[in-house]
Amino acid sequence: MLLAHKIELRPTEQQAEYLDRACGSRRHAFNQLLAHFSQEGIKWSKKAANEKYKALRIEFPWYAEVSQRVTRNTVDDLHNAFTHFFRRVKKGEKPGYPRFKKRGLHDSFALREKPKFDVEGRTLRIEKLNTRIKMREALRFTGIPCQVTISKRADKYFASILVETQDYDPKAQSSESVGVDFGIKDLAICSNGKTFAANQKLKHSLKRLARKQRALSRKTKGSNRRAKAKQAVAKLHYRISNQRLAILHEVSDYLTANFSVIAIEDLNVRGMTKNHKLARAVNDAGFGMLRQFIEYKAELRQREVVIADRFFPSSKTCSACGNKNDAVVLGVQWWDCPSCKAHHNRDFNASVNLDRYGRDTLQLDLKPYTRVA
Repeated sequence: MLLAHKIELRPTEQQAEYLDRACGSRRHAFNQLLAHFSQEGIKWSKKAANEKYKALRIEFPWYAEVSQRVTRNTVDDLHNAFTHFFRRVKKGEKPGYPRFKKRGLHDSFALREKPKFDVEGRTLRIEKLNTRIKMREALRFTGIPCQVTISKRADKYFASILVETQDYDPKAQSSESVGVDFGIKDLAICSNGKTFAANQKLKHSLKRLARKQRALSRKTKGSNRRAKAKQAVAKLHYRISNQRLAILHEVSDYLTANFSVIAIEDLNVRGMTKNHKLARAVNDAGFGMLRQFIEYKAELRQREVVIADRFFPSSKTCSACGNKNDAVVLGVQWWDCPSCKAHHNRDFNASVNLDRYGRDTLQLDLKPYTRVA
């Protein structure tokens, strides 16, 4: 299987200069190709792009200061962008024409050929850089590194190394199932009683973020002080992003390591964000990313993920008798079943119903979940 490990780099000043130059060369080549094929009467084709790229190498000889594959791979990148553009046009979706790359936004370059780089311990070698770059940690997986993508964010450099490996550890062999209800107050409520509290780091950092953004707005465009203020805002956003990812990885790792079947909701996140009172909290929770993490980790660990129908009334259905109570609306946390008089916590009751939905859908004879204290 192919697995990627993203590692922070610790380059020297000279190495950082080379990485910046490589990012700039890749961005320039991509923009030159896109500008050429955006002209009226010039049709896109990969063959024509290769010919245009050869002309660019002659026109801009400074491309040769970095590995040729840094700029050559822009042909493949633009090919993918146009392929998806034409696919969306054909399906009648919003096309999303390829965009020009902007300096300082998603700066990156890739080396997709094995001889162009190698990893040894906690160091990385890339073509046309005489010294090895220190990495913050060693590569997590054993196997054959296939490609590396160098990126820059908040003045930090990262290497995402794709490895062909067979050493992924599933950690546990469980035959239990679990239902998981997502929420804003509590991020995840499991049917075994375990709860993961919401980790709304954006909400906690709003005052700091507003202060830094005000300072940025007062700086003169193009000045060094504005560049420093912009970097301070980017670093704070990066810190918030890492804090959010930490809790999402914790939840997804716990679920996929301990349960063979995981039943979750099919949340309409886009619809939820239309509620302006909840939009920030919904985006801060990261429901969509949490679902992605659960699904890809479940596939690696050979677990089953059941997605409940969007209109499945998990919160309104009594987990004791199955009666549906339409009086349970948004904002009601505790309620009593009018049929069997059972007293329910809205979120926990929903998670139990989701667990039952998952087992019924797969029609598997699984062990009942063990409720934690």
